Amino acid sequence: MSPTLIVRLAVLALAAMAPIVSFAQTLSPSVATPTAFSLDRAVPQYRVVESSPAPRIPLAAKPVFGSDAAIVASMEDVVDRAIYKTPRKRIADFALSLRDIRYRRAGRDPSTGFDCSGFTHYVYNKTFGVELPYDAPSQYRDGEKIAREEMKVGDLVFFQVRGHITHVGMYMGEGRFIHSPAPGKRVRVDELANAYWAKRWAGARRVHLS
Repeated sequence: MSPTLIVRLAVLALAAMAPIVSFAQTLSPSVATPTAFSLDRAVPQYRVVESSPAPRIPLAAKPVFGSDAAIVASMEDVVDRAIYKTPRKRIADFALSLRDIRYRRAGRDPSTGFDCSGFTHYVYNKTFGVELPYDAPSQYRDGEKIAREEMKVGDLVFFQVRGHITHVGMYMGEGRFIHSPAPGKRVRVDELANAYWAKRWAGARRVHLS
């Protein structure tokens, strides 16, 4: 056999084996190259949680007032709007608002002044529409007699000279009363225990609002 023929046969043999080798490679499993471990790949949901400061909750704004009097006035306004006043509280507050109005004989209005019975008449009339008599003796006769220890805020207190009713005021609680005292004086709060008034005490009367 000639050398040329041998070479041709060898080339044919290699050509015939090439498809077989290629098919065998497709059947053999490939070996994966190891990679570094990653927690993100193992647990995709995992993320590092970085702590952050809690959000600041602003404090309530502090109201600005120009003075202590402004604070008191503001708080009183809030209370007046938020709390229903009982009839006795209402009448006492209104009476106190009339302090320092001057005395005037037969006076029935704050623009001109009050006498004692004009003052009590005005307070009851403006707060509840009650028409008391204009003179102290008639107010004494018309009211319901009550014992001194039973007095409540708003009850009328009377004073006498030699058995005659001469003066009336309004009880404010804690042994005090508000009244329009005498010429040259102004509406004020006094103590029932004061010697001048204690020796002239005549009694107390209650005005019914209904």
